[in-house]
Amino acid sequence: MAEELKIDPSLDRASAYRLLLPQVAALIENEPDWIANLANTAAAIKSTFDFLWVGFYQVIGDRLVLGPFQGPIACTRIRKGEGVCGQAWAERKTLCVPDVDQFPGHIACSSESRSEIVVPLIYEDRVIALLDIDSSQLSDFSEIDQAYLEQLVTRLCQQYAD
Repeated sequence: MAEELKIDPSLDRASAYRLLLPQVAALIENEPDWIANLANTAAAIKSTFDFLWVGFYQVIGDRLVLGPFQGPIACTRIRKGEGVCGQAWAERKTLCVPDVDQFPGHIACSSESRSEIVVPLIYEDRVIALLDIDSSQLSDFSEIDQAYLEQLVTRLCQQYAD
């Protein structure tokens, strides 16, 4: 089990992701507990990129319910279609929002949040959770983040299945 990340903070984002993904895979590969894997994944992303907030919302019934996260306190329950997370759940696709103040219906859990990316975790054709990342910088997320984070959640879903 890898319990220490080895990523140079001076790397560009794509290079950092290329180092992060196999380390997260090693971290979760022998751990059967879903919550532990979500918690360590959130911590690994937060520690690598120092985003404002990194965490997971789990689909429980007809709501998204706050799961493991790193950062300031967060909204606890979100309805389908509400805010960026609820919309990503409803659309079953990654949403990258360069300016959350311009997103209709944005839920402001933190006034420091300026941009956001939300990636659904889909298992057996249903959304089981969402990875939500907020940044204090405008336009902080790009196609690079989307591509690597989608790979990361695919790996998490494989672990969910195992």
